[in-house]
Formats: sequence, structure tokens, C-alpha cells
Amino acid sequence: MLEIAGYEDGPLSDGSRFLDLPLFWPCHLGSSLLGQEAQAVAFGPDWDDAQDLYRRVSASDEWPVFTVHLHAGHILYVVHRNLEGEHGIDYLLFHPEWQEAITLAVDDGHFMGPGLSWRELESAADQQTSAGVTDSNARLVLLFPMLGDSDVSETALPRLTAALRALTIVEDPAELARLLLLKQGQWSLANWHESEGIWICDGSHSYRNPANHFALSPMHLAAASRALSG
Repeated sequence: MLEIAGYEDGPLSDGSRFLDLPLFWPCHLGSSLLGQEAQAVAFGPDWDDAQDLYRRVSASDEWPVFTVHLHAGHILYVVHRNLEGEHGIDYLLFHPEWQEAITLAVDDGHFMGPGLSWRELESAADQQTSAGVTDSNARLVLLFPMLGDSDVSETALPRLTAALRALTIVEDPAELARLLLLKQGQWSLANWHESEGIWICDGSHSYRNPANHFALSPMHLAAASRALSG
């Protein structure tokens, strides 16, 4: 059984077995599929099969965890928190020198985020590692629900389209990518800027906005920027 320091609330397990299942990805992106149009494009005729898979991923007796190794020894854990009545996905950043993981984003009914910018999402996806989730497309889509960026680059649409085409059986990955980038996460789109080497945003629900009373400490803000930017 997996263990995450400071996060011993549930039966954590390695979720890598789901990565090769095409329907896992639209299930994972569920909260970013806002509206019937996005859901229809994402699931198409496979809705029933996707529902069956979602029940497996969200079973309360097992919480799938996906491990994304990042720069300078940092690890980002993507935890499908299958707590009865409080299902969601937590994005936890950890370093071996820390006593416990810190939360970058929470994807549930009481959402907190965004957790990263498009620039950081691409960087995190492309960091090379031989452990955990290694495929850049999988890393990109796995971390996508953390995104909240009002100024994504011109590369975003083709990059996300290519990832969805590689991972899923969606009939129109370009349209799904367009819809995902239009809405992004549950929070409002944020503006990002660099201050003394630290990337911060103005999101009112973000741990990476120093103006929020619940923001990460300066040390952890710097660590998040270092880990994600590589």
C-alpha cells in the first residue's frame, strides 16, 4: 500500500493500471467537461462503459494514486480521494525533506485552485523521469484539471489535441481540447506573473496566490515554482 506523509486518510493504491484505458481520461477530466456539449464530445457512444469504469476508479475501498516525479526531487501525487460523500481529486506536492505533502489544488465540490499555469503544465509534462508516470501525454492530461490560465500559449490547442488523440478514443480530440481550454477548471481563469523567481496567480481560490489567507508559505510557493518549471 502506498503511503504519503501527512496523507494517511485512505487506502492509497497505485493507479497506473488505469493509464492505458482510453476511457479513464475523460473520467479523470470529468469536472472540466462543463456542459452537455463537452460531455457528449468526450464520451460519445461510450457513456455506459465510462460509467462502469468511473465506478471502479471511485470505489471507496481503494484510492488510486498517480505519481508524477518533478524537478529537484519533488513529487506530485494525484490522489482520487474516494471518501464516502466527499469524492474528489487532490493534487499534492511532496519533497523527501518535508514532513508532509502540501496541497496545490483540490478538484471537487469545494474546489481549490488553480494549481498551475499552462507554461508550468507543459514544463511538468515534458520533464524526463524513469519512475512514476513517464509518458508526456499522460502527464499533461493527468495534471490538466489543475490548470487555470487566462493567457495560454498558441501551442496549447495542438498540444492538448495531440495528447487526447494519443490517449483516448474520442472521435474529435481537437474539439474536446478546444472546449477544455475554453473552460479549464472549476475556478475562474487566473492571471500569472513572476515575482522574484516565484510564479504566483491572482486566483481567489488558489493556494498560489499570496494574497489569500490560506496561501502556501513563501518556501512552498518557491518550491512549487521550482518543481513545475524545471
